[in-house]
Amino acid sequence: MMRLFDSDLDVQMPMLSQLDPNLEGGRYGTDMQVDKKPIDWQPDDDTSNGYSNSNGSNPNGSKGHNGSSNHPGGNGNSGKVALASENPDSLDLSEKPAPEVEETTHGFWPVLKNRNFLALWSGQVFSQLADKVYLVLMIALIASRFQSEGQTISGWVSSIMIAFTIPAVLFGSVAGVYVDRWSKKTVLVATNLLRGGLVLILPPLLWISQGWSPFAGLPIGFYMLLGITFLVSTLTQFFAPAEQAVIPLIVERKHLLSANSLYTTTMMASVIIGFAVGEPLLQLADRLVAWLSGNLDIGKEVIVGASYAIAGLLLLLLKTGEKGDHLEQQEPPHVWQDIKDGLRYLGQQGRVRAALIQLVVLFSIFAALAVLAVRLAEIMPAIKSSQFGFLLAAGGIGMGIGATILGYFGQRFSRAQLALCGSIGMSASLAAIPLFAWELVPTLLMLVAMGGFAAIVGIPMQTAIQEETPEEMRGKVFGLQNNAVNIALSLPLALAGVAETLFGLQVVFVGLAVMAIAGGTLTWYISREGSPKTPQ
Repeated sequence: MMRLFDSDLDVQMPMLSQLDPNLEGGRYGTDMQVDKKPIDWQPDDDTSNGYSNSNGSNPNGSKGHNGSSNHPGGNGNSGKVALASENPDSLDLSEKPAPEVEETTHGFWPVLKNRNFLALWSGQVFSQLADKVYLVLMIALIASRFQSEGQTISGWVSSIMIAFTIPAVLFGSVAGVYVDRWSKKTVLVATNLLRGGLVLILPPLLWISQGWSPFAGLPIGFYMLLGITFLVSTLTQFFAPAEQAVIPLIVERKHLLSANSLYTTTMMASVIIGFAVGEPLLQLADRLVAWLSGNLDIGKEVIVGASYAIAGLLLLLLKTGEKGDHLEQQEPPHVWQDIKDGLRYLGQQGRVRAALIQLVVLFSIFAALAVLAVRLAEIMPAIKSSQFGFLLAAGGIGMGIGATILGYFGQRFSRAQLALCGSIGMSASLAAIPLFAWELVPTLLMLVAMGGFAAIVGIPMQTAIQEETPEEMRGKVFGLQNNAVNIALSLPLALAGVAETLFGLQVVFVGLAVMAIAGGTLTWYISREGSPKTPQ
């Protein structure tokens, strides 16, 4: 899609406004500030410099224009003609009806018909499941190989979690810098195949290290688990920003909200399914592989490694429209300078910054809930403290429901409206939870509602970042987002328990409710003018 910059606006806007007054603010009406950004801005399919695809095709299968005056190989058409070709219905004065708009722009079906998004989503299903079951695998290996009888497993698992968290803090922003310069498809495929390979080499490594003398009181095999976990997490830091950056390349802007809703629904489903059926799935894989191979105890590693590998192979079907020669011609990244560029961009773009702050607040609340859920389960007569997962699963179910509803009806509202309404709903749900803290069913209902409202906050904010960020900045921005979110996940894990001990459960939940409403109000304040809407 062609991008028209400020130099084009002075010439083209009067004529366009005469044809259709709705175009004076761009395709999105008064929500778009024409003096600050392009009309009908959408990242180009295969470049990062604002030029359009010379062959007039997009990777998602929709035809574009044949060229532009800015394209070295274009046909010299003016920006006015290119924009007319992009919006034929907007410039058609015959008042022809546009049938079945709802069926073609709302819901999950339009994005699932997109073969490139279908490939990405299919890869996400296997990759997300592998991520969640990987932690279950580590716990199973520790329990079967390293934990002594009568010894608590908490210390072992904490070490694994630390090894998983450190790369997120160290490499989140750096990975985004490289993602901007590398082929997104290559990053997605390579990171999954490499993660699968790392998991599959665990059995021979653990077999070789048997009988080796412990180091600092710990078995050598456990150090190998820590090393593999560190490497898997490091690769994940490259995978995450590449996955987010590729969605706007393959999905039309009007379908971004539905695409992100499906993405979030799948992610939450993988959390619930991965943690709920991870252990029986690993046991089934062990029995099956043992039966096929003659009692080899490698089934758990095979199923997780194979899931990563399948994800990588499915992503080979993805076509992002990126040009290889353009990527090869880019100079090597100046890491710290590029990170500064990303921070400077966030400083200049209020709506992107507000959306990022909102996501950080959202993930901070969920991290605190992960700790507080243990305390809730402890004081509830109906469940044991070890069953706190039921409470977290209720929040995940709510997010899945909210994401599904948003995919079908969210296009009718602006991003800022959704964020504010979702924040108000989250705040009310959080404040109500301690009122029913001793009753299981009302608490579960409040957590489901809180999860649903959280989806109404998080998905539009992620979509807004994708819409507002130009292609050449997406890796940096999503890398910084990944870094900020991981820090936001870490701090509440340490502070929520202490705060609950000092101030009590009700005060902490009220504090979280205040955080939720403050984040929504901030986003509404910054975005009340020019908040993007999805075209109808």
